Amino acid sequence: MNPSRPHYFRVFWTFFRNSVVREMMFRGNFIITVMARLLWFAAQLTLFEIIFRSLGPKGEINGWGRPEYFAFMATGMLINSIVETFFMPNCANFSELIRTGNLDFALVKPIDTQFLVSFEKVNLPNLNQLVMAGGLLGYALYVRGQPIGLVPVLLYLLFIATGVVFFYSLMISLASTSVYFGRNQGLYDFWFYVTVFARYPWSVYNSSPIGQVVQSAFTYVVPILLVVTVPATELLSKMDDEGWQRWFSLLALGATALSLVVSRAIFNWSLKRYRSASS
Repeated sequence: MNPSRPHYFRVFWTFFRNSVVREMMFRGNFIITVMARLLWFAAQLTLFEIIFRSLGPKGEINGWGRPEYFAFMATGMLINSIVETFFMPNCANFSELIRTGNLDFALVKPIDTQFLVSFEKVNLPNLNQLVMAGGLLGYALYVRGQPIGLVPVLLYLLFIATGVVFFYSLMISLASTSVYFGRNQGLYDFWFYVTVFARYPWSVYNSSPIGQVVQSAFTYVVPILLVVTVPATELLSKMDDEGWQRWFSLLALGATALSLVVSRAIFNWSLKRYRSASS
C-alpha cells in the first residue's frame, strides 16, 4: 500500500470515535435526543394504527394493508436514519465551512475533500431510529406471515443503499450551492419537504389528478417516490405488474447513478469557485 495515500476506513473510524467522545461529553443531550426519537416513533405508529383500524375489516390504503404499510414505513425510516446519521450534519455544516473560510483546512489535507466533508461528523443519537426501524420491519414481516426468499432480501438491501446514495447526492448538491449563495440555511427545510412525499407509497398518489401530477413529477423528474417504494415492493412483491416493477427498479438505479455523478460534478464546481479566507 502506498504510504502517501490515506486509509479511508481508518479515517472514517477516527471520525466515528471522535463523535462518540463528543456525544458522551453531553450525555444529557444524547438521552433527550434519543427519547425524542422514541416519542416520534411511537406517535407515528399510533397515528397509522388508528388510521388502519378506522378502515374496517379490509383495512387497506390503495392495496397496502397494515403490515405491508408498516414494512414500507420501516424502509423509509431505515433510509432516513442512515442519511441523517452520517450525512445530514456534514452537509448542513458545509455551507458554514464555505462562509467562514474553514474549508481551507479541508482542502489542504491529503485526502479527498468530498469524503472529508461528508463523513467528518456522525449524529449518533439517530442510530436508535435504525434499531427501531429494524424492529418494526421484523414485526411487519412476521405479522404478514408470508415467506421471503433470499433474492428479494438482497434486492431490498441493494435498493436501501440506492436510496441512501440518492438522498446523499441531493443533499451534497444543495449544500455545494452555498459557494454561490454564501449561506444555505434551507437544507433541513428542503430535507423535510422532500421526505414528506417519500413517506407514502407510489400508488397512493393515483387517487386524484393532482396526485397523479405529483406522482409523475417525483417519479420521472426527481424520482423521490421510488426511493422507498422500490425496496419495499421488492421485499413484499407488491407490484402487480412485474414489468413495471423491473422498470421502476432500473429507473431507480439509473437515477441514483446519474445523481451521484452530477453531485460530484457540482461539488467540484463549487470548489473551483470557492474563495478561501486568505484570498
